[in-house]
Amino acid sequence: MQNQEIIQIIENLKGRRDYEEKKALKLGFTSLYSYFEDKFSKQEELIEAKKKDIEEIKSDSELKDKEKKTCSCC
Repeated sequence: MQNQEIIQIIENLKGRRDYEEKKALKLGFTSLYSYFEDKFSKQEELIEAKKKDIEEIKSDSELKDKEKKTCSCC
């Protein structure tokens, strides 16, 4: 099943289509569709990694806040 978003982006390339096709061939992709599919999957992985990092930072800061509040020496 093909992603309609990728198909729409390929249709809207206009003057950049030749450039993107050459770039895809240079990187070893058999089609422009597979090139954009790979490109989007990498972007999604980066977004997920950033979300995980943000969640880890939030949880670490929450733990530090709890440790500060439970200190008996203050």
